[in-house]
Amino acid sequence: MIRFVALLVLFAVTLSSAEAARLKLAPYKDRLFAYPRILARSEDNHYRVVDYQELRDINDRDAIPERKVKRKYVSSRPRLSRKEIVLQTAGGPLRHYAVGKRKRARIITLYLHGQGGNRRQGVNDNSFGGNFNRIQNLMVRAKGLYLSPDVGSFDAAGTRRISELIRHYAKQSPGAPIFVACGSMGGALCWGLASQSGTSSLISGYLLLGSFWDDGFLKSPAFARSVPLFFGHGSRDKVFPIDNQLAFLDRIRQRSPGYPALFVQFETGGHGTPIRMTDWRETLNWMLSHRR
Repeated sequence: MIRFVALLVLFAVTLSSAEAARLKLAPYKDRLFAYPRILARSEDNHYRVVDYQELRDINDRDAIPERKVKRKYVSSRPRLSRKEIVLQTAGGPLRHYAVGKRKRARIITLYLHGQGGNRRQGVNDNSFGGNFNRIQNLMVRAKGLYLSPDVGSFDAAGTRRISELIRHYAKQSPGAPIFVACGSMGGALCWGLASQSGTSSLISGYLLLGSFWDDGFLKSPAFARSVPLFFGHGSRDKVFPIDNQLAFLDRIRQRSPGYPALFVQFETGGHGTPIRMTDWRETLNWMLSHRR
């Protein structure tokens, strides 16, 4: 009987892994959220320059600029499963929003906010041109899970708390690919998670949105596994200048020429532009195609 149960578990895990390998996010409002004109791209397409225009991409998209997007960009469907939860961790209670399937999810995406943000930012349907509403919809419609926690701190203690959150939901959805998006200073947590031999093995991709670099990544377990990296950055970012991030991309490619790293530069965009403009579906499907 024990052997039979073990075989059933192995069979279930195998099915889960096979399903994850075939997973691809279906279209959802692609015409509204697709990148505008591509101004330039590298030969291998790992670097692209996207046309960004504030008058078009903010003023024409929002009913109230930077506060409320036009109705056609959002759907209320995620609200049906959106729940505020408190997870007890070794570092104290961790408040977060969970949207979608909290058990047996097919795919999991986390958004980690930057300095001055909180768990509510990642579930604000109307800010950043409705892009947070889109990622919630993409997860819900794929029978997945979206998480938006309070970061608390951007140090080792904060990383440990987020690590516990990831491990908790990974246990609820064995085999589900997990993607972590880090906005601005939240990048400290992305790099911290990548350096952990345990939790990093659960993560299938990192999205750095207007964030910074960390050369320690080149010695991390995540780098050794060739975990996909996405960089979204505004060319006029005054908080984290784009030249530093592009130089880091070059160091990655020099160390590992075929490394799955994708850089999207939003021409004339500022610090918050990548959060508004990143095409979640294209990026996550690209990461899924490189999942090992």
